[in-house]
Amino acid sequence: MIEPTRRDSRRLTFLVLAAGTGFFSMLQSLITPVLPTIQHDLHTSQNTVTWVLTAYLLSASIFTPVLGRVGDMVGKERMLVVSLAALALGCLLAAIAPSIGVLIAARVVQGVGGAVFPLSFGIIRDEFPAARVSSAVAAISAIVAAGGGLGVVLAGPIVATLGYRWLFWIPLVVVGLTALAAHRFVPESPIRTPGRINWAATLLLSGWLVALLLPISKGAAWGWTSGRVTGSLVLAGVLLVSWLLAEARSANPLIDLRMMRLPGVWTTNLVALLYGGSMFAVYAFLPQFVQIPTSAGYGFGASVTQAGLLMLPMLVAMFVAGLAAGRMQARFGAKALLAAGAVCNVFASAMLTVAHDTRWEIGVAGGLVGLGIGLAFASMANLIVASVPPGQTGVATGMNANIRTIGGAIGAAVVSGVITAHPQASGLPREAGFTMGFLVLTGIALAAAMAALIVPSGRRPAVRGQRGERSPRHAEPELTGELATAGR
Repeated sequence: MIEPTRRDSRRLTFLVLAAGTGFFSMLQSLITPVLPTIQHDLHTSQNTVTWVLTAYLLSASIFTPVLGRVGDMVGKERMLVVSLAALALGCLLAAIAPSIGVLIAARVVQGVGGAVFPLSFGIIRDEFPAARVSSAVAAISAIVAAGGGLGVVLAGPIVATLGYRWLFWIPLVVVGLTALAAHRFVPESPIRTPGRINWAATLLLSGWLVALLLPISKGAAWGWTSGRVTGSLVLAGVLLVSWLLAEARSANPLIDLRMMRLPGVWTTNLVALLYGGSMFAVYAFLPQFVQIPTSAGYGFGASVTQAGLLMLPMLVAMFVAGLAAGRMQARFGAKALLAAGAVCNVFASAMLTVAHDTRWEIGVAGGLVGLGIGLAFASMANLIVASVPPGQTGVATGMNANIRTIGGAIGAAVVSGVITAHPQASGLPREAGFTMGFLVLTGIALAAAMAALIVPSGRRPAVRGQRGERSPRHAEPELTGELATAGR
Protein backbone atom coordinates (compact mmCIF):
# COMPACT_ATOMS: atom_id res chain seq x y z
CA MET A 1 0.00 0.00 0.00
CA ILE A 2 2.96 2.31 0.53
CA GLU A 3 4.57 2.06 -2.91
CA PRO A 4 1.53 3.19 -4.96
CA THR A 5 1.24 6.23 -2.68
CA ARG A 6 4.87 7.10 -3.30
CA ARG A 7 4.44 6.64 -7.04
CA ASP A 8 1.43 8.97 -7.02
CA SER A 9 3.45 11.49 -5.02
CA ARG A 10 6.24 11.37 -7.59
CA ARG A 11 3.78 11.91 -10.43
CA LEU A 12 2.37 14.99 -8.69
CA THR A 13 5.87 16.22 -7.97
CA PHE A 14 6.86 15.81 -11.60
CA LEU A 15 3.76 17.64 -12.84
CA VAL A 16 4.49 20.56 -10.50
CA LEU A 17 8.12 20.75 -11.65
CA ALA A 18 7.10 20.48 -15.30
CA ALA A 19 4.60 23.35 -14.99
CA GLY A 20 7.05 25.61 -13.16
CA THR A 21 10.02 25.07 -15.46
CA GLY A 22 7.91 25.10 -18.60
CA PHE A 23 6.26 28.44 -17.92
CA PHE A 24 9.48 30.12 -16.81
CA SER A 25 11.14 28.95 -20.01
CA MET A 26 8.18 30.15 -22.05
CA LEU A 27 8.39 33.61 -20.47
CA GLN A 28 11.97 33.83 -21.74
CA SER A 29 10.87 33.80 -25.38
CA LEU A 30 7.21 34.85 -25.21
CA ILE A 31 8.09 38.55 -25.20
CA THR A 32 10.70 38.62 -27.96
CA PRO A 33 8.34 38.69 -30.98
CA VAL A 34 6.08 41.40 -29.51
CA LEU A 35 8.61 44.01 -28.37
CA PRO A 36 7.44 46.45 -31.09
CA THR A 37 3.86 46.11 -29.80
CA ILE A 38 4.98 46.82 -26.23
CA GLN A 39 7.08 49.76 -27.43
CA HIS A 40 4.07 51.31 -29.17
CA ASP A 41 1.59 50.64 -26.34
CA LEU A 42 3.82 52.06 -23.59
CA HIS A 43 5.13 54.97 -25.69
CA THR A 44 8.81 54.23 -25.29
CA SER A 45 11.90 53.95 -27.48
CA GLN A 46 13.34 50.84 -29.13
CA ASN A 47 16.46 51.11 -26.98
CA THR A 48 14.42 51.27 -23.77
CA VAL A 49 12.03 48.44 -24.63
CA THR A 50 14.96 46.03 -25.03
CA TRP A 51 15.44 46.32 -21.28
CA VAL A 52 12.34 44.15 -20.96
CA LEU A 53 14.60 41.31 -22.11
CA THR A 54 17.87 42.56 -20.59
CA ALA A 55 16.43 42.98 -17.08
CA TYR A 56 14.99 39.47 -17.15
CA LEU A 57 18.31 38.04 -18.33
CA LEU A 58 20.36 39.85 -15.69
CA SER A 59 17.99 38.96 -12.85
CA ALA A 60 17.83 35.28 -13.78
CA SER A 61 21.62 35.10 -14.18
CA ILE A 62 22.06 36.24 -10.58
CA PHE A 63 19.25 34.39 -8.81
CA THR A 64 19.57 31.04 -10.60
CA PRO A 65 22.85 29.91 -8.97
CA VAL A 66 22.30 31.81 -5.71
CA LEU A 67 18.87 30.34 -4.94
CA GLY A 68 20.05 26.98 -6.21
CA ARG A 69 22.70 27.09 -3.48
CA VAL A 70 20.19 28.31 -0.88
CA GLY A 71 17.90 25.43 -1.83
CA ASP A 72 20.72 22.95 -1.23
CA MET A 73 21.13 24.49 2.23
CA VAL A 74 17.64 25.19 3.56
CA GLY A 75 15.45 22.94 1.45
CA LYS A 76 14.69 22.74 -2.26
CA GLU A 77 10.92 22.52 -1.84
CA ARG A 78 10.85 25.70 0.24
CA MET A 79 12.92 27.66 -2.28
CA LEU A 80 10.88 26.24 -5.16
CA VAL A 81 7.74 27.76 -3.64
CA VAL A 82 9.58 31.09 -3.16
CA SER A 83 10.78 31.09 -6.77
CA LEU A 84 7.36 30.26 -8.18
CA ALA A 85 5.70 32.88 -5.98
CA ALA A 86 8.18 35.49 -7.22
CA LEU A 87 7.49 34.46 -10.81
CA ALA A 88 3.73 34.80 -10.25
CA LEU A 89 4.19 38.21 -8.58
CA GLY A 90 6.31 39.36 -11.50
CA CYS A 91 3.61 38.25 -13.95
CA LEU A 92 0.98 40.21 -12.00
CA LEU A 93 3.10 43.37 -11.99
CA ALA A 94 3.84 42.99 -15.70
CA ALA A 95 0.17 42.44 -16.58
CA ILE A 96 -0.91 45.69 -14.92
CA ALA A 97 2.24 47.72 -15.63
CA PRO A 98 1.21 51.30 -16.55
CA SER A 99 4.68 52.27 -17.78
CA ILE A 100 7.84 50.75 -19.22
CA GLY A 101 9.67 51.31 -15.91
CA VAL A 102 7.16 49.19 -13.99
CA LEU A 103 7.28 46.50 -16.68
CA ILE A 104 11.09 46.34 -16.48
CA ALA A 105 10.89 46.08 -12.67
CA ALA A 106 8.33 43.29 -13.06
CA ARG A 107 10.71 41.41 -15.34
CA VAL A 108 13.42 41.67 -12.67
CA VAL A 109 11.04 40.02 -10.19
CA GLN A 110 10.21 37.33 -12.76
CA GLY A 111 13.91 36.56 -13.12
CA VAL A 112 13.93 35.22 -9.55
CA GLY A 113 11.95 32.30 -10.96
CA GLY A 114 15.05 31.12 -12.81
CA ALA A 115 15.90 29.10 -9.72
CA VAL A 116 13.16 26.61 -10.67
CA PHE A 117 15.66 24.92 -13.02
CA PRO A 118 18.33 23.85 -10.50
CA LEU A 119 15.77 23.27 -7.76
CA SER A 120 13.72 20.97 -9.99
CA PHE A 121 16.73 18.86 -10.95
CA GLY A 122 17.75 18.65 -7.29
CA ILE A 123 14.27 17.55 -6.21
CA ILE A 124 14.23 14.85 -8.88
CA ARG A 125 17.56 13.55 -7.65
CA ASP A 126 16.34 13.55 -4.05
CA GLU A 127 12.92 12.01 -4.58
CA PHE A 128 13.02 9.68 -7.58
CA PRO A 129 14.48 6.18 -7.70
CA ALA A 130 17.83 5.99 -9.50
CA ALA A 131 16.36 4.07 -12.42
CA ARG A 132 14.01 6.99 -13.18
CA VAL A 133 16.28 9.97 -12.52
CA SER A 134 17.76 10.05 -16.01
CA SER A 135 14.41 9.87 -17.80
CA ALA A 136 12.80 12.40 -15.43
CA VAL A 137 15.66 14.88 -15.87
CA ALA A 138 15.46 14.37 -19.64
CA ALA A 139 11.71 14.98 -19.62
CA ILE A 140 12.04 18.19 -17.59
CA SER A 141 14.83 19.30 -19.94
CA ALA A 142 12.54 18.62 -22.91
CA ILE A 143 9.83 20.75 -21.32
CA VAL A 144 12.36 23.54 -20.66
CA ALA A 145 13.48 23.46 -24.29
CA ALA A 146 9.94 23.19 -25.66
CA GLY A 147 8.79 26.02 -23.41
CA GLY A 148 11.21 28.38 -25.12
CA GLY A 149 9.98 27.31 -28.54
CA LEU A 150 6.34 27.42 -27.47
CA GLY A 151 6.73 31.05 -26.44
CA VAL A 152 7.73 32.01 -29.99
CA VAL A 153 4.80 30.03 -31.46
CA LEU A 154 2.09 31.31 -29.09
CA ALA A 155 3.07 34.97 -28.81
CA GLY A 156 1.45 36.03 -32.08
CA PRO A 157 -1.96 34.38 -31.64
CA ILE A 158 -2.27 35.53 -28.01
CA VAL A 159 -1.43 39.14 -28.83
CA ALA A 160 -3.65 39.18 -31.92
CA THR A 161 -6.62 37.75 -30.01
CA LEU A 162 -6.29 39.09 -26.46
CA GLY A 163 -3.53 41.71 -26.36
CA TYR A 164 0.04 41.53 -25.09
CA ARG A 165 -0.89 41.79 -21.40
CA TRP A 166 -2.37 38.30 -21.61
CA LEU A 167 1.19 37.07 -22.17
CA PHE A 168 1.44 37.64 -18.40
CA TRP A 169 -2.13 36.98 -17.21
CA ILE A 170 -2.13 33.39 -18.49
CA PRO A 171 1.21 32.43 -16.87
CA LEU A 172 0.11 34.21 -13.66
CA VAL A 173 -2.83 31.84 -13.21
CA VAL A 174 -0.84 28.68 -13.98
CA VAL A 175 2.27 29.65 -11.99
CA GLY A 176 0.19 30.76 -9.00
CA LEU A 177 -1.61 27.42 -8.90
CA THR A 178 1.75 25.66 -9.38
CA ALA A 179 3.21 27.45 -6.34
CA LEU A 180 0.28 26.29 -4.22
CA ALA A 181 0.66 22.75 -5.55
CA ALA A 182 4.40 22.81 -4.82
CA HIS A 183 3.71 23.77 -1.21
CA ARG A 184 1.09 21.04 -0.91
CA PHE A 185 2.55 18.10 -2.82
CA VAL A 186 6.34 18.43 -3.24
CA PRO A 187 8.11 16.69 -0.32
CA GLU A 188 10.59 18.45 1.92
CA SER A 189 14.20 17.98 0.85
CA PRO A 190 15.81 14.97 2.57
CA ILE A 191 19.33 16.16 1.69
CA ARG A 192 20.77 19.41 3.03
CA THR A 193 24.22 20.97 2.70
CA PRO A 194 25.11 22.71 5.96
CA GLY A 195 26.63 26.16 5.76
CA ARG A 196 25.74 29.81 5.46
CA ILE A 197 25.45 32.28 2.64
CA ASN A 198 28.71 33.97 1.72
CA TRP A 199 27.31 37.44 1.02
CA ALA A 200 30.60 38.85 -0.23
CA ALA A 201 30.84 36.07 -2.81
CA THR A 202 27.17 36.61 -3.72
CA LEU A 203 27.75 40.31 -4.37
CA LEU A 204 30.89 39.61 -6.41
CA LEU A 205 29.10 36.95 -8.45
CA SER A 206 26.21 39.33 -9.10
CA GLY A 207 28.64 42.10 -9.97
CA TRP A 208 30.65 40.26 -12.60
CA LEU A 209 27.56 38.71 -14.19
CA VAL A 210 25.89 42.11 -14.56
CA ALA A 211 29.11 43.76 -15.75
CA LEU A 212 29.54 41.01 -18.37
CA LEU A 213 25.98 40.53 -19.63
CA LEU A 214 24.98 44.19 -19.68
CA PRO A 215 27.52 45.35 -22.32
CA ILE A 216 26.99 42.15 -24.31
CA SER A 217 23.25 42.78 -24.39
CA LYS A 218 23.58 46.51 -25.11
CA GLY A 219 26.75 46.52 -27.22
CA ALA A 220 24.93 47.12 -30.51
CA ALA A 221 23.13 50.15 -29.05
CA TRP A 222 26.10 51.58 -27.12
CA GLY A 223 28.76 50.81 -29.72
CA TRP A 224 31.19 47.93 -29.25
CA THR A 225 34.19 50.24 -28.94
CA SER A 226 32.49 52.74 -26.63
CA GLY A 227 33.81 53.48 -23.18
CA ARG A 228 30.72 52.00 -21.52
CA VAL A 229 31.25 48.63 -23.19
CA THR A 230 35.01 48.38 -22.70
CA GLY A 231 34.81 49.74 -19.16
CA SER A 232 32.07 47.26 -18.21
CA LEU A 233 34.02 44.33 -19.65
CA VAL A 234 37.19 45.35 -17.77
CA LEU A 235 35.14 45.68 -14.58
CA ALA A 236 33.65 42.23 -15.23
CA GLY A 237 37.16 40.76 -15.47
CA VAL A 238 38.27 42.40 -12.22
CA LEU A 239 35.16 41.28 -10.35
CA LEU A 240 35.45 37.75 -11.76
CA VAL A 241 39.02 37.39 -10.48
CA SER A 242 37.96 38.84 -7.11
CA TRP A 243 35.07 36.37 -6.93
CA LEU A 244 37.33 33.42 -7.73
CA LEU A 245 39.78 34.46 -5.01
CA ALA A 246 36.98 34.99 -2.48
CA GLU A 247 35.45 31.59 -3.22
CA ALA A 248 38.82 29.82 -3.05
CA ARG A 249 39.51 31.28 0.41
CA SER A 250 35.99 30.84 1.82
CA ALA A 251 35.10 28.14 4.32
CA ASN A 252 31.51 28.38 3.03
CA PRO A 253 31.81 29.02 -0.72
CA LEU A 254 28.70 29.97 -2.64
CA ILE A 255 29.97 27.79 -5.50
CA ASP A 256 32.57 25.14 -4.71
CA LEU A 257 35.29 25.74 -7.29
CA ARG A 258 36.58 22.20 -6.78
CA MET A 259 33.21 21.00 -8.02
CA MET A 260 33.44 23.31 -11.04
CA ARG A 261 36.83 21.73 -11.91
CA LEU A 262 35.42 18.21 -12.08
CA PRO A 263 35.93 16.84 -15.62
CA GLY A 264 32.26 16.04 -16.06
CA VAL A 265 31.29 19.56 -14.93
CA TRP A 266 33.72 21.90 -16.70
CA THR A 267 33.54 20.08 -20.02
CA THR A 268 29.73 20.04 -19.97
CA ASN A 269 29.73 23.73 -19.05
CA LEU A 270 32.02 24.46 -22.00
CA VAL A 271 29.56 22.74 -24.32
CA ALA A 272 26.71 24.69 -22.66
CA LEU A 273 28.50 27.99 -23.34
CA LEU A 274 29.03 27.21 -27.02
CA TYR A 275 25.69 25.50 -27.54
CA GLY A 276 23.86 28.38 -25.89
CA GLY A 277 25.59 30.76 -28.29
CA SER A 278 24.25 29.00 -31.35
CA MET A 279 20.83 28.05 -29.96
CA PHE A 280 19.71 31.45 -28.65
CA ALA A 281 20.87 33.16 -31.83
CA VAL A 282 18.64 30.85 -33.88
CA TYR A 283 15.73 31.65 -31.51
CA ALA A 284 16.35 35.36 -32.00
CA PHE A 285 17.10 35.66 -35.72
CA LEU A 286 15.27 32.89 -37.55
CA PRO A 287 11.83 34.42 -36.76
CA GLN A 288 13.26 37.81 -37.71
CA PHE A 289 14.49 36.39 -41.03
CA VAL A 290 11.10 35.00 -42.07
CA GLN A 291 9.40 38.31 -41.15
CA ILE A 292 11.60 40.30 -43.55
CA PRO A 293 9.29 41.70 -46.29
CA THR A 294 9.75 40.19 -49.73
CA SER A 295 10.48 43.68 -51.08
CA ALA A 296 13.94 43.30 -49.54
CA GLY A 297 14.70 40.60 -52.11
CA TYR A 298 14.50 37.73 -49.63
CA GLY A 299 12.45 36.70 -46.59
CA PHE A 300 8.79 35.70 -46.56
CA GLY A 301 6.99 38.75 -45.20
CA ALA A 302 5.49 36.61 -42.44
CA SER A 303 3.46 38.06 -39.59
CA VAL A 304 4.35 37.31 -35.97
CA THR A 305 1.80 34.50 -35.95
CA GLN A 306 3.02 33.06 -39.26
CA ALA A 307 6.62 33.24 -38.07
CA GLY A 308 5.63 31.28 -34.98
CA LEU A 309 3.98 28.61 -37.10
CA LEU A 310 7.16 28.28 -39.17
CA MET A 311 8.97 27.54 -35.90
CA LEU A 312 6.51 24.74 -35.09
CA PRO A 313 8.71 21.92 -36.53
CA MET A 314 11.47 23.06 -34.19
CA LEU A 315 9.12 22.96 -31.20
CA VAL A 316 7.76 19.50 -32.00
CA ALA A 317 11.20 18.04 -32.70
CA MET A 318 12.77 19.33 -29.49
CA PHE A 319 9.91 18.06 -27.35
CA VAL A 320 9.86 14.58 -28.90
CA ALA A 321 13.66 14.31 -28.79
CA GLY A 322 13.74 15.43 -25.16
CA LEU A 323 11.16 12.85 -24.12
CA ALA A 324 13.00 10.08 -25.99
CA ALA A 325 16.39 11.14 -24.63
CA GLY A 326 15.94 9.37 -21.29
CA ARG A 327 15.54 5.94 -22.89
CA MET A 328 18.18 6.66 -25.51
CA GLN A 329 20.66 7.64 -22.84
CA ALA A 330 20.26 4.27 -21.13
CA ARG A 331 21.44 2.63 -24.35
CA PHE A 332 23.93 5.09 -25.84
CA GLY A 333 25.01 7.27 -22.90
CA ALA A 334 24.62 10.98 -22.18
CA LYS A 335 27.86 11.92 -23.94
CA ALA A 336 26.73 10.35 -27.21
CA LEU A 337 23.41 12.20 -27.05
CA LEU A 338 25.16 15.49 -26.32
CA ALA A 339 27.48 15.04 -29.30
CA ALA A 340 24.56 14.01 -31.53
CA GLY A 341 22.58 17.08 -30.49
CA ALA A 342 25.52 19.34 -31.26
CA VAL A 343 26.00 17.71 -34.67
CA CYS A 344 22.31 18.30 -35.49
CA ASN A 345 22.88 21.97 -34.77
CA VAL A 346 25.88 22.02 -37.10
CA PHE A 347 23.82 20.60 -39.97
CA ALA A 348 20.93 22.98 -39.26
CA SER A 349 23.13 26.09 -39.26
CA ALA A 350 24.99 24.91 -42.37
CA MET A 351 21.68 24.31 -44.14
CA LEU A 352 20.43 27.80 -43.26
CA THR A 353 23.68 29.21 -44.66
CA VAL A 354 23.17 27.73 -48.13
CA ALA A 355 19.42 27.02 -48.34
CA HIS A 356 16.89 29.50 -46.93
CA ASP A 357 14.77 30.43 -49.95
CA THR A 358 11.67 28.30 -49.29
CA ARG A 359 9.48 27.62 -46.29
CA TRP A 360 10.20 23.90 -46.31
CA GLU A 361 13.93 24.61 -46.00
CA ILE A 362 13.24 26.78 -42.94
CA GLY A 363 11.03 24.03 -41.51
CA VAL A 364 13.62 21.28 -42.02
CA ALA A 365 16.43 23.39 -40.57
CA GLY A 366 14.21 24.35 -37.62
CA GLY A 367 13.38 20.67 -37.05
CA LEU A 368 17.10 19.83 -36.93
CA VAL A 369 17.67 22.66 -34.44
CA GLY A 370 14.83 21.34 -32.27
CA LEU A 371 16.14 17.78 -32.46
CA GLY A 372 19.56 18.95 -31.34
CA ILE A 373 18.20 21.08 -28.50
CA GLY A 374 16.03 18.23 -27.21
CA LEU A 375 18.97 15.82 -27.09
CA ALA A 376 21.50 18.33 -25.79
CA PHE A 377 19.39 19.83 -22.99
CA ALA A 378 18.55 16.43 -21.55
CA SER A 379 22.10 15.10 -21.74
CA MET A 380 23.71 18.25 -20.29
CA ALA A 381 21.43 18.17 -17.26
CA ASN A 382 22.03 14.45 -16.71
CA LEU A 383 25.81 14.81 -17.06
CA ILE A 384 25.87 17.55 -14.41
CA VAL A 385 23.53 15.68 -12.04
CA ALA A 386 25.62 12.51 -12.36
CA SER A 387 28.91 14.35 -11.78
CA VAL A 388 28.29 16.10 -8.45
CA PRO A 389 27.29 15.08 -4.91
CA PRO A 390 23.56 15.30 -4.13
CA GLY A 391 24.14 18.32 -1.87
CA GLN A 392 25.55 20.35 -4.78
CA THR A 393 22.99 19.47 -7.44
CA GLY A 394 21.17 22.80 -7.21
CA VAL A 395 24.16 25.09 -7.53
CA ALA A 396 25.83 22.93 -10.20
CA THR A 397 22.78 22.77 -12.48
CA GLY A 398 22.10 26.44 -11.78
CA MET A 399 25.56 27.42 -13.00
CA ASN A 400 25.16 25.21 -16.07
CA ALA A 401 21.93 27.02 -16.97
CA ASN A 402 23.67 30.33 -16.27
CA ILE A 403 26.62 29.52 -18.50
CA ARG A 404 24.24 28.53 -21.28
CA THR A 405 22.51 31.90 -20.88
CA ILE A 406 25.84 33.75 -20.99
CA GLY A 407 26.72 31.86 -24.17
CA GLY A 408 23.35 32.80 -25.61
CA ALA A 409 23.89 36.48 -24.85
CA ILE A 410 27.33 36.40 -26.46
CA GLY A 411 26.15 34.44 -29.50
CA ALA A 412 23.12 36.68 -30.08
CA ALA A 413 25.26 39.81 -29.78
CA VAL A 414 27.91 38.53 -32.19
CA VAL A 415 25.38 37.37 -34.79
CA SER A 416 23.40 40.60 -34.43
CA GLY A 417 26.53 42.58 -35.17
CA VAL A 418 27.22 40.48 -38.26
CA ILE A 419 23.65 40.67 -39.60
CA THR A 420 23.25 44.43 -39.12
CA ALA A 421 26.77 45.43 -40.19
CA HIS A 422 25.82 46.60 -43.72
CA PRO A 423 22.08 47.39 -43.91
CA GLN A 424 20.14 48.26 -47.06
CA ALA A 425 19.11 51.83 -47.79
CA SER A 426 15.71 50.95 -46.28
CA GLY A 427 17.39 50.03 -43.01
CA LEU A 428 16.65 46.32 -43.38
CA PRO A 429 19.56 43.86 -43.12
CA ARG A 430 20.98 42.49 -46.36
CA GLU A 431 20.54 38.84 -47.20
CA ALA A 432 24.35 38.52 -47.15
CA GLY A 433 24.27 39.61 -43.51
CA PHE A 434 21.96 36.76 -42.58
CA THR A 435 24.01 34.32 -44.67
CA MET A 436 27.20 35.35 -42.87
CA GLY A 437 25.35 35.20 -39.53
CA PHE A 438 24.23 31.63 -40.19
CA LEU A 439 27.82 30.78 -41.19
CA VAL A 440 29.07 32.13 -37.87
CA LEU A 441 26.44 30.00 -36.11
CA THR A 442 27.76 26.98 -38.01
CA GLY A 443 31.24 27.66 -36.65
CA ILE A 444 29.96 28.03 -33.08
CA ALA A 445 27.91 24.84 -33.40
CA LEU A 446 30.94 22.98 -34.77
CA ALA A 447 33.02 24.14 -31.79
CA ALA A 448 30.28 22.85 -29.45
CA ALA A 449 30.30 19.47 -31.21
CA MET A 450 34.08 19.21 -30.83
CA ALA A 451 33.85 20.19 -27.16
CA ALA A 452 31.25 17.44 -26.62
CA LEU A 453 33.84 14.86 -27.63
CA ILE A 454 36.00 15.63 -24.58
CA VAL A 455 33.15 15.22 -22.07
CA PRO A 456 33.80 12.14 -19.88
CA SER A 457 31.49 9.21 -20.48
CA GLY A 458 30.75 8.88 -16.75
CA ARG A 459 31.24 6.12 -14.22
CA ARG A 460 29.24 4.30 -11.56
CA PRO A 461 31.00 3.98 -8.20
CA ALA A 462 29.34 2.38 -5.19
CA VAL A 463 27.07 4.31 -2.87
CA ARG A 464 28.65 3.41 0.43
CA GLY A 465 30.83 5.81 2.29
CA GLN A 466 30.32 8.81 0.05
CA ARG A 467 29.69 12.27 1.34
CA GLY A 468 26.26 13.67 0.51
CA GLU A 469 24.70 10.18 0.67
CA ARG A 470 20.95 9.85 0.80
CA SER A 471 19.06 9.93 4.07
CA PRO A 472 17.93 6.62 5.63
CA ARG A 473 14.40 6.88 4.22
CA HIS A 474 15.93 6.67 0.74
CA ALA A 475 18.33 3.84 1.47
CA GLU A 476 16.54 1.42 -0.84
CA PRO A 477 18.01 -1.24 -3.13
CA GLU A 478 16.75 0.71 -6.17
CA LEU A 479 18.96 3.68 -5.39
CA THR A 480 22.11 2.61 -7.17
CA GLY A 481 23.80 3.61 -10.37
CA GLU A 482 24.28 7.13 -11.67
CA LEU A 483 22.87 8.83 -8.61
CA ALA A 484 25.72 7.44 -6.54
CA THR A 485 28.33 9.44 -8.44
CA ALA A 486 29.80 11.87 -5.93
CA GLY A 487 32.22 13.73 -8.17
CA ARG A 488 35.38 13.03 -6.30
